Amino acid sequence: MHPFHQGLARYFSPNELAVLSSVTIGIAGVGGLGSNACMLLARSGICHFVLVDCDRVDASNLNRQHFFPEDIGKEKVKAMASYLTKLNPAIEVEALPILINEDTIDTLLPKAPIWLEALDGAQNKALFVNAALIHKAKVVSASGLGGYGGGLFSKKTLGNLVLVGDFERDIATHPPFAPRVVWASAMMCDSVLELLLGCR
Repeated sequence: MHPFHQGLARYFSPNELAVLSSVTIGIAGVGGLGSNACMLLARSGICHFVLVDCDRVDASNLNRQHFFPEDIGKEKVKAMASYLTKLNPAIEVEALPILINEDTIDTLLPKAPIWLEALDGAQNKALFVNAALIHKAKVVSASGLGGYGGGLFSKKTLGNLVLVGDFERDIATHPPFAPRVVWASAMMCDSVLELLLGCR
């Protein structure tokens, strides 16, 4: 058994591990929220990912995204796929370096029953969340995670939609910094675990 799986067996029951290792999680946007979420979910036993992002790693991403200087210029989905499989060789990744828009979204959504929405821009976020709900997918999204300091994050559950954040401090007006971005990403991943396993 790979050491990674030996470690997970200390914390999850066999039934929980079976659920975590069999489900596919979609990540829409592999930036601040999405790249950190990939690693958190992988460390929680998720073994199947669909990563969708058309961007390449830029130096301005390194303050909050799970990339390193040697990744600059690489496609984000491919760089992240290499980190996931390095952590756990059993992980399978479908890495799609494509733009999410009205023409591609209906093809993407059936690839996973649960999606983590980690896109930039209110329009893109709304497009994805609305389409996901129409497809009856579960979707976890974040709103209000810019800046530093400020109020605590909270969680809202609205049917198949889970929202986390402070719902006020948008990155358009408050630049993104690692602590609040990673905090929101962690809350999103915790919500995914709750959707899959319930609450401990």
